[in-house]
Amino acid sequence: MAKKALITGITGQDGSHLADLLLSKGYEVYGLIRRLSKPNTENINHLLDRITFVDGDLADQASLISAVKKCMPDEIYNLAAQSFVGTSWTQPELTSNITGLGALRVFEAARQACPTARIYQASSSEMFGNSIPPQNEDTPLVPRSPYGVAKLFAHRMARIYRESYKMHISCGILFNHEGERRGIEFVTRKITDAVARIKLGKQKEIRLGDTSTRRDWGYAPEYVELMWRMLQQEKPDDYVVATGETHTITEFVEEAFKCAGIPGGPEIWSIYVKNDARFGRPAEVVDLRGDYSKAKLKLGWEPKVKFKDLVKIMVDADMKRVGGERA
Repeated sequence: MAKKALITGITGQDGSHLADLLLSKGYEVYGLIRRLSKPNTENINHLLDRITFVDGDLADQASLISAVKKCMPDEIYNLAAQSFVGTSWTQPELTSNITGLGALRVFEAARQACPTARIYQASSSEMFGNSIPPQNEDTPLVPRSPYGVAKLFAHRMARIYRESYKMHISCGILFNHEGERRGIEFVTRKITDAVARIKLGKQKEIRLGDTSTRRDWGYAPEYVELMWRMLQQEKPDDYVVATGETHTITEFVEEAFKCAGIPGGPEIWSIYVKNDARFGRPAEVVDLRGDYSKAKLKLGWEPKVKFKDLVKIMVDADMKRVGGERA
C-alpha cells in the first residue's frame, strides 16, 4: 500500500520539488492549499492531475485538523510560511502567526488527528543570526529578524512536541537553497531574472541592497531529498543542510553575468548594477556557512551541485523563460 504524504506550501519552490520526489517514489501526495481567487500553481502545473488538494490555512487550527483527518498521512512536510525575510520586517505579526504559530498548529493538528504521522519541520539558517560560522546543530541560535525569531519558535516547539508527546518530528535547518523555481522576490532569482532581461535587451539595470553579505547556497532539489531521508530514520532528529561553502551576493551577481555571456568586472557594476538603500534591512545577517557533517554521517547525504553550477542552472532557465515571453 502506497504511503501518503501531506505537504503544506506545495506550490512553493521546495513543496513542488518535494512533490516531484515523493511521486517518483510511489507516494500518494496531498497538498494543503488556501482558497484564493487566483491560486499560483506555476510550480506544480505539471503535477495537477497527480496531487490531491485539501483546503487548509496555517492561521486556522480547525482547518488543519480537518485536513489531516481527510488524508491521514504517514508523513507531513510543513514547508508553508511567510518565507521572505525582508517582508518579515514590514509584516512581523503576520510572519509570527504563519511561520511560527502556523507550525505549532500543524503539530497540534497531527497530535489530535494522526499522532503516528512523521513530521518534517522546515527550520532555517536565519535562526543562527551572526553566530560564528561554520554553523552546526549545536551553534547558538540568535536570530536577527522577525522571520528568524518565528522560525526559532517553530523549531523549539517541534522539540517540545517530540519530547512531550513522543511524536516523530525532525527539523531540517536549511541554509539558502535556490533553483529555477525560486520566487522572483528572492535576491538570487531577482539577479538571474534581471541578468537574462539585460542580456536580451528587455531591462537596463538591476537595483540591489548590500551585496557584501555571505551565504551558503545550495540546489533546492537536493535539499528536499534530505527532508525525505530524515523521515525514514527510526528516531527523529535535527540536521543542518548546507554545502559548507560561502559566497557573497557580489560573487553571485558576477557569476550570473558571466553565465549570460556579459563581460564582468567593474564595468557591470558601473553600467548595470545600482545600489538602492530601499532594499536594506534594519539588521543584517553577515555570514552563514553550514557544517553538514551530521547529515553526511547519519543520512549519507552530500550536496553535488556547486555554486557555479547552481548559478548557471538559474541563468539558463531564466534566459529560456524570458526569451519565450510574449511581447
